[in-house]
Order: sequence, then C-alpha cells, then structure tokens
Amino acid sequence: MGHKLKITGWIALGALAGALTTVSLQTVARNTLTPLPLEELQQLAAVFGMVKSDYVEPVDEKKLITDAISGMVASLDPHSQYFDKKSFKEFREGTSGKFVGVGIEITQEDGLVKVVSPIEGSPAFRAGLKTNDLITKIDDTAVKGLTLNEAVKRMRGEPNTKVLLTIFRKDENRTFPVTITREEIKQQSVRGKVVEPGYAWIRISQFQERTVDDFAKKIDEVYKQDPKLKGLVLDLRNDPGGLLNAAVAISAAFLPENVTVVSTNGQTAESKQILKATVRDYMGRDGSDAIKSLPVTLKKIPLVVLVNEGSASASEIVAGALQDHKRATIMGSQTFGKGSVQTFRPLGPDTGLKITTSRYYTPSGRSIQAKGIVPDVMLDDTEEGSPYAALRMREADLEKHLTSGQGEEKKDPAREKAREQAMKRLEEESRKPASERRPPEFGSEKDFQLQQALNQLKGKPVLVSKTLTERKEESKDN
Repeated sequence: MGHKLKITGWIALGALAGALTTVSLQTVARNTLTPLPLEELQQLAAVFGMVKSDYVEPVDEKKLITDAISGMVASLDPHSQYFDKKSFKEFREGTSGKFVGVGIEITQEDGLVKVVSPIEGSPAFRAGLKTNDLITKIDDTAVKGLTLNEAVKRMRGEPNTKVLLTIFRKDENRTFPVTITREEIKQQSVRGKVVEPGYAWIRISQFQERTVDDFAKKIDEVYKQDPKLKGLVLDLRNDPGGLLNAAVAISAAFLPENVTVVSTNGQTAESKQILKATVRDYMGRDGSDAIKSLPVTLKKIPLVVLVNEGSASASEIVAGALQDHKRATIMGSQTFGKGSVQTFRPLGPDTGLKITTSRYYTPSGRSIQAKGIVPDVMLDDTEEGSPYAALRMREADLEKHLTSGQGEEKKDPAREKAREQAMKRLEEESRKPASERRPPEFGSEKDFQLQQALNQLKGKPVLVSKTLTERKEESKDN
C-alpha cells in the first residue's frame, strides 16, 4: 500500500550495531488523542516543582523536561529515542547520506585515523589523499588519543571552511600537510566490481536516500564491463539498515513484479501495511523509479546474498524476501534480528520523537525480531573458523528489546561459554602486531566468505561452517 508511505513520509529501519541507527521521517503527526492519566501527570508536575525549588543548586528547567522525555522514551525499547536539536541534525545527515566534511571513508589503526578510501569527487579525492594514508593531526590536534568519532567531528564543519590535515604516507615514508576546504559530501553506500569473468560483487553498506540510484548505476557499470554475467554476490554484511523503501526497491530489482516483499503490523492503521515489488511501494521521494532501466536478466541471474551478525533491519528485509521467494541462496551467519519499524514524529522545527510503531514480517509471515535471518548455508568468517562471532552484539542482547511475538528466545549457556573462550582468544590476539590482526577487506581476494559465495555460484564445493548453528527460539516460560 504505497500511498500510505507517501502520507507518513519516510519509514525506515536500523540497528544498534555499533553504527548509526537509521529510522523514518514522518511528515505529519497523528492527530488522534488518547485520554491522559491526570493523576500521574499531576505527580510529574509536583516532582518537577520540587526539583526546581528544593534541589541543592539551581537546575535548568528545559534540561529537566528534555531528560524526562528522553527517559520516558528510552524505557520503551533500544530503538525509540527523543531527538533534541543536535541529535536531530545528526539523524538527518545519517538517513540522507549527506554531510559537510572532507570526503573520506576511515578506520582506526594504531591510534591513528587511516584512510580506507577517498570518496570519488570529494575535496579529499581532489587533494590527492590515498587509501592507507594515515592522518596524524587535525589542525593543531594530535589524532593519537582521540576516538574515531572525535576525529570525525573535528574534520566535519561548515561548508567552505578549511581544515589542515597532517598525513603520513607509509609507502613513501613521508609526512606532509594538506589543507582541504569542507563541502557537502554525498556518501557512497554502494560499491561493486567484476571480481572475475562472469561474476560480480555488489556491496550495500547502508540503505540511504541515494542507495537505490547508486545501486542502479553500479549494476549498469558492471554489465557494461561484462554483459555476460553468470552470477552475482549481493554483500549485506555489517549493513545496519536504513530506509524501508530502499530495501523494498533493492528486493524488487531481483524479484518478479508485485510479489510481497515485507509486511508490517502495529497498533495504528498506518502501521499495518503489505509492501510489494511494485513501483508505488518503493518509489523515491521525487517519484522516480531507479530500477526500471536495469537489465531484465537481473531478475533471473544466479544470486548469493552474504550476511552476518552485523546485517540488520533493512538488510534483513532484503535477505528474508529473497530467501522466502527462493530467489537467492543466503550465506554467512545468522543476522542481527532487528524486526521493528521506527517512525519519526516531529515535535517542532528541529526536535522530534523516533518511536517503534510496528514489527515487520518476511513474505512467509516470519517475525525475525530478536532472532534474525538464518542463512541457507552457514559460513565461518575465515578458513580457520569464526573465533570472535560469539562476542558480536545482536538484538536479543539489548536491554528492553522487543520479543518477536512468536516465541521468546532463552539464554544459551553454550553461547555464554563461547563468549568466555572468545574473550581469552581476543586478549591473546591483541598482543600481536597490528598488521597481523587486521581482517581481510570485504571484496578482496582474501575475503573467505566471498570466495565461498563464488564457489556456490559455480557449483564448486563450499567450505560450510562446522561450528555455527541456528539460534533457536523457544516457548516462553510461564
């Protein structure tokens, strides 16, 4: 029911998986009113008055009210949140895929900021920054000792302002300064390439406003490079989610028209929806249909979807839809298990409420909340196994998480024991040099799971995990 999407605005999903939690934007608030509990509200007002008048030192009454709202919303579940002015701005940047900065994808190495890749066409790209460059100083501040988030905040700023980066380039063994003028950056959530003749790899790192357009462009590039593709790997590992219509569109690119992609159900009429592989249910905010021009063979090409514990929400919708319709082989490890939808309701020009409004269900009616998508083929992280998989956070580990509504997952003593063993291995591993600890990059020749996905497409033997098992849900104890 795509017309409902237009009324409510952006509906989206995301995970608390060490990354941004993406949500929805609803352009109009519901005008239905429920009876208010007057006695409890009188108590709230009385407490507010006592704190204001009797506390040991003066308090900011606006902060008191903001904290009260935040506490009330945070008590619901891990994904509902009150946005003040600052967090609202960060949220908008996250779902739009736009921000003001220098334009580099980064990670941390030995306490420094490492350039994973400059974003094509960005100020950093034009300034000549390269993959593996290390940033040692941002303006006059040494990077050593800063968290990655602190470093990011120092590199971001207002458009047309300058930032001075000190770069150490390993392969040239030199340090040099680069002054870069900040500008609006459009993040790239889609990467891809022909990995070998006949086989391509497409990676989606997050479902943002630009993702569907970028996906369509990347598919076109791949087909121009190799018009006779025999197989495709869709990589959703560590994709924390994002916009719902983007997930529906990516699913629709591979599925027959008008089949069900996902359904949602909650208290309100607008939360009860069935979204299908049809343009009215995924069209962009401008009414565009980016996948319309994709090659027709995309709907039939042999497909493998790679997932892991970091694949959440919107990426789980795609994996679940393609699995239920038997359109793809899902490979990897069991996903995060975020099966809830958040809606953003504005409270003012720059504040609002992100609230969980429904659970979502795969086409066969499965709720994956607190469980996740179980791959058709379980794969370890490396040829040696998945030594740290037990340490990865999932929805069921979060406090106050919603249940699936289809049975409750019990604590798994074996998993707790595996966590203890993984912690010991991690301590031992941390003593090794950084170069030996670095995991292979997704999409590289050393990407073990990608190689197994290619073997699956070619009909070759796959090294299936001997240790990973499905996390079962059991009936709730009474």
